[in-house]
Amino acid sequence: MRRNRPRSRPTRNLQAARSLPQVAVYHPDSQMLHPLRLVREMWRDLLMSRDLAWQLMRRDISAKYRQSVLGILWAFLPALIMAVGFTAAKGSGVVNIGNTDLPYPAYIMFSMTLWQTFVEALNAPVQAVATAKSMLSRINFPREALILAKLGEIGFNFGIKFVFIVALFLWFQIPVTWSVLLAPVALIHLIAFGTFLGLLLAPIGALYQDVSMGLTLITGLWLFITPVVYPIPQTGPFAEIVKLNPVTPLLVTVRELATTGIISNPTGFWVCSAIALFGLLFAWVVYRLALPFVVERISS
Repeated sequence: MRRNRPRSRPTRNLQAARSLPQVAVYHPDSQMLHPLRLVREMWRDLLMSRDLAWQLMRRDISAKYRQSVLGILWAFLPALIMAVGFTAAKGSGVVNIGNTDLPYPAYIMFSMTLWQTFVEALNAPVQAVATAKSMLSRINFPREALILAKLGEIGFNFGIKFVFIVALFLWFQIPVTWSVLLAPVALIHLIAFGTFLGLLLAPIGALYQDVSMGLTLITGLWLFITPVVYPIPQTGPFAEIVKLNPVTPLLVTVRELATTGIISNPTGFWVCSAIALFGLLFAWVVYRLALPFVVERISS
């Protein structure tokens, strides 16, 4: 009978090495010195983070609406309350809003819904990193999963708002044209601009709560220099401030594509869209490079 010969020591050592967990090796040189490798790693981590992002999104949505009495009504209640208040103020002559292309209650509710989506995109990266600090310091996973989960949550929330918008258009009998099919493209640009700004602030927001509290103050002021509750003014210093506001052409273009089909400022829209898309890529790189230092600061 043939006996099994004992395995040699090198073979046993090789198998033992293969059974050990893989260890990440960090190099002292900056990742910016190897941009192509950095881009490949970013794309790889983005693809790897999809399953985790899906699980995080489901968890966050479930927790958000399970712990609320009104549930999904919060998706459009702010727009409804804002419309009631400003419609009453306009009807009583307290404020002079001017003429709008849509019935004023529909105008303000639709515009407020778009503004809500932008603010969610702005706050999402800051909130994602701030709430995941303990997980970041203990588990090594693709950090893009946090942002993808929040973007999925924004999409889910807008899906609820979309039902409200359709009901709004039917109630006020607002005509639509074929350009409504292009409105989602402009909406993506609006979300991209908010995500771009939020990604830049996310690493700092993980260290200092002042960022999230400051965003609340800034967006409150930003709302009133954006044509959400009023049409774009044509003359005066305030009109110039509104026109220089980068959110103005993005939000207004979504509204115009969904209603009249006539874009009033195509140049401003494409300039701000380019800023949003290229800025999003830049902010992603900053997020990748800064987050390891943030995690080190949190863990120490």
